[in-house]
Amino acid sequence: MPAEAAESVFPQLEALLPHVQKPIQYVGGELNSTVKDWDSCDVRWALMYPDAYEVGLPNQGVMILYEVLNEQDGVLAERTYSVWPDLEALMREHRVPQFTVDSHRPVRAFDVFGLSFSTELGYTNMLAALDLAGIPLEAKDRGLDDPIVMAGGHAAFNPEPIADFIDCAIIGDGEQAVLEVTRIIRAWKEEGRPGGREELLLRLAKTGGVYVPGFYDVEYLPDGRIARVVPNRSGVPWRVSKHTVMDLDEWPYPKQPLVPLAETVHERMSVEIFRGCTRGCRFCQAGMITRPVRERSITGIGDMVDKGLKATGFEEVGLLSLSSADHSEIGDIAKGLADRYEEDKVGLSLPSTRVDAFNIDLANELTRNGRRSGLTFAPEGGSERIRKVINKMVSEEDLIRTVATAYGNGWRQVKLYFMCGLPTETDDDVLQIADMATRVIQKGREVSGSNDIRCTVSIGGFVPKPHTPFQWAPQLSAEETDERLAKLRDKIRGDKKYGRSIGFRYHDGKPGIVEGLLSRGDRRTGAVIRAVYDDGGRFDGWREHFSYDRWMQCAEKALAPFGVDVDWYTTRERSYEEVLPWDHLDSGLDKDWLWEDWQDALDETEVEDCRWTPCFDCGVCPQMDTQIQIGPTGKKLLPLVVKNAGPVPSGHSH
Repeated sequence: MPAEAAESVFPQLEALLPHVQKPIQYVGGELNSTVKDWDSCDVRWALMYPDAYEVGLPNQGVMILYEVLNEQDGVLAERTYSVWPDLEALMREHRVPQFTVDSHRPVRAFDVFGLSFSTELGYTNMLAALDLAGIPLEAKDRGLDDPIVMAGGHAAFNPEPIADFIDCAIIGDGEQAVLEVTRIIRAWKEEGRPGGREELLLRLAKTGGVYVPGFYDVEYLPDGRIARVVPNRSGVPWRVSKHTVMDLDEWPYPKQPLVPLAETVHERMSVEIFRGCTRGCRFCQAGMITRPVRERSITGIGDMVDKGLKATGFEEVGLLSLSSADHSEIGDIAKGLADRYEEDKVGLSLPSTRVDAFNIDLANELTRNGRRSGLTFAPEGGSERIRKVINKMVSEEDLIRTVATAYGNGWRQVKLYFMCGLPTETDDDVLQIADMATRVIQKGREVSGSNDIRCTVSIGGFVPKPHTPFQWAPQLSAEETDERLAKLRDKIRGDKKYGRSIGFRYHDGKPGIVEGLLSRGDRRTGAVIRAVYDDGGRFDGWREHFSYDRWMQCAEKALAPFGVDVDWYTTRERSYEEVLPWDHLDSGLDKDWLWEDWQDALDETEVEDCRWTPCFDCGVCPQMDTQIQIGPTGKKLLPLVVKNAGPVPSGHSH
């Protein structure tokens, strides 16, 4: 890369900042951010979470990779986020390129431009960033001095819709993968970049863990389905495997969490207490693609919390995972942390609690030093029948019992999360959500002796995802979703006795259809993303920027030459024989196992959690050479040295 290309663009940028909203998000210099000397490093990464700073900065994935890379000698990683449309217009006018917030260097000067996608709605923001950076939008047009554009994150498990725009994708855990990629790039640069870009991508592809879409050809059947996906270079694997980090205690990141300058969506420090989930909820892509379960030890967690609080000064710790109350030692973790930080008034939080994993002791420990906000539970389905279909084994009795305990112990607010549009769902399944909410309020008033309690019902539209048993399922159309939700809203509002105590929040069905198009799309949907971007589409995850009409008009034009349409990707059911766009990306899950689970769903058959029962042969452990790692370790979290080191007060004996 030309050395002068790496100079800071801050002087030009600074002149624009007085004219934009929230300029603070572009200036960098956060506590715990890292700026390394450009010339003393030989491999340089620009990491992007393709959304606004306030959403991107707290993202754990980017924060972890940023730290893992910067700990290496001779390696530098900086961060960049999407700029709001007001700054984008000024940057275009004044020729200021996409820059990193750490040292305001142009993104095009880096070796790798790595993007983390937790949702497909960030694809147009990626194109905006590439364009502002001066990097050709399509991989085939890039030259030797352009960065390698790499996708990661959950959405990268089906990178086909963005296959034309990325050079490669990494699926699964990134910690070890980015170090491997760094080694390969370093060797290639030291040898004088032989064979150019193509040779570097070939070396990455040959590892078996980096997917390079350009090295695969997709052949289609006359009816629009995929016939096969074939490597077009020798030495490129037929299937690309996901990466799995074993022993999380060896990877205690982030050690120095970033503290944002501007307000962000999560004002707390987060510690991932385990990775993976085997509850087997059939709609949940995250649970399926992150198997097996790997717990961090209680002492490892305590250590990370201690260091992280010292490094940041935050007053709340989020204990993150897909189902945090399922950690085999969650009770001891919560009690140990609450004891340890009693004097500092550090609050603890779990993202959301499974109804059957909730107990009042745990809830009391979590709120002992913090504030009592509402409790969030996710029954997901309104009726017993639909919960069997999705394998969310929670009975209405469980829920009412749990809620009664909460209201009886002084909580006043409970939030319930459901989905609409699940496979085989009927109006009746959704209308039963109103009955459940009514019972919750009824029970709450009874046990608390007060009418001053609330239950908020929050509803998201269901989007079928790759690598789940529902990857074959038809998606409910936007119109039907909206009709169903309108019926539910009317039922709740029409309830004179309880309706006023029930809050109702829902998303209309339109963004879900676009998400569905992108989540199960193939390479042909790339033309739609490009057309939407060219038409001004940005920040599609934000209601005020999202335009359903724009997506539908662009899709109609872009897909017409291929003889397929939006319904073909969304509301169509797939058959067992069909080659799915992501079949050549190996998440470890056996396709036949997923299909059998889909058939079980249609028969309303529940499946247990393999953490506590015999293995179901989902395929992950043998295929990925991994295994479930869970406690208990039998250790307790002893307090650190207590500040006033007096005698231990009674009632706190260990």
